[in-house]
Amino acid sequence: MASNPKTNEPQGLDPVEALDLQQGLGKVEAFWEQNKQILTYAGGGLLALVLGAYYVWGVYLPTQQKEAVNLMHVAERYFENDSLNLAVKGDGNFPGFEEIAEDYRWTAAGNLAQYYLGVSYLRLGQYAEALEALESFKTSDPVLGSISLGCQGDAHLQLKKDSEALDCYLKAAEFKANEFTTPFYLQRAGEIAEKTGQKEKALEYYERIQREYPQSTEGQNIDRYLTRVRLKS
Repeated sequence: MASNPKTNEPQGLDPVEALDLQQGLGKVEAFWEQNKQILTYAGGGLLALVLGAYYVWGVYLPTQQKEAVNLMHVAERYFENDSLNLAVKGDGNFPGFEEIAEDYRWTAAGNLAQYYLGVSYLRLGQYAEALEALESFKTSDPVLGSISLGCQGDAHLQLKKDSEALDCYLKAAEFKANEFTTPFYLQRAGEIAEKTGQKEKALEYYERIQREYPQSTEGQNIDRYLTRVRLKS
């Protein structure tokens, strides 16, 4: 499990978290008192299932989420300062994204740690590890989801897997299409298509930027890409 900070930062459960835990357990007891006759008739197995589910979703996971958030802010600072080894492995007082992603995997913070971990590995040149972490990251956020897929494309590209990189860039472009990430990854897809001799596909991606995202940074510079492909043709 993740080591607790050895500074004056909160260690383990602070008084508020301890109170939350006590209140959660109190609710479990109250639930039992109100429903013990029905639960007794239903059998011990059902009782264990109901109380277990209530504890996991109502007490355990919220407590784990608070712990993970409390621990992760130091790793985030290291990430922002490009101290990537410390961000990944921790500094001896606070855990890094690697440990948080493992120990708090069922929480939202643990899931986000997978994203940070994958991007950190990518910047460190550990491309296979980057892919493993990023593929484990789940989100519905249009920007983070798109960037995660795009980073997977970058990792495949570094591993000389152009076909997989192109596939990831197209998925990134289509992930909840928006003015920011869609034209960026369409351009990346076009560059890979050019590189691999797929000129018609490259034209298709570039023309879509020109048609649908003319005001984007990519859209304002797309004419030279189109000209380059047409001259090659």
